[in-house]
Amino acid sequence: MNETMVCAVGNVATQPVFREAVTGPSARFRIAVTARHWDREKSVWVDGHTSFYTVWAGRRLAANVSASLSVGDPVIVQGRLKVRSELREGQQTWTSADIDAVAIGHDLARGTSAFRRASRPEPGTGAGAGTGAEAGAEISPEPNWEIPAEGSSEASTAPPPEVSAEGPPEPSADASAKPAQRKRREPVPAG
Repeated sequence: MNETMVCAVGNVATQPVFREAVTGPSARFRIAVTARHWDREKSVWVDGHTSFYTVWAGRRLAANVSASLSVGDPVIVQGRLKVRSELREGQQTWTSADIDAVAIGHDLARGTSAFRRASRPEPGTGAGAGTGAEAGAEISPEPNWEIPAEGSSEASTAPPPEVSAEGPPEPSADASAKPAQRKRREPVPAG
């Protein structure tokens, strides 16, 4: 199928509106996308034209959008672009640019975000059942991918950091402590 997929980076312009319908939940909001360019003469960034798009989200994405986004949040939206034109009674032709969202997230180039996985009800147990993690299942820590190979001179004797359900450990109180520096390898003279 030929569809125009777009990725829009901008700010939430209207508060998301959540609706529960017979076909499932849906949410919509407007996103403002402003082009910027570098003015060489003034040595400053200059704002260009601002385009507004209506973003439509369905199902779980709709519920997460309504719980996560607020006006002014920097977001990235990926989805199918739909441009519609209508002739309204007594008015000029009305054109709308909509994005049927596939993915929506905060723009981490402009701030931080704390992700919380949405709980999904277990099949056949009802809506309030929760997830396995809530039922006391053990949370496995993130693997330490940066452990040096055995026999390497850079092998660390320190155990990997513990990861808890609360998140990463707090930084140490001694902020002046410097991390251990690696020894420089001396060049080997050609012989």
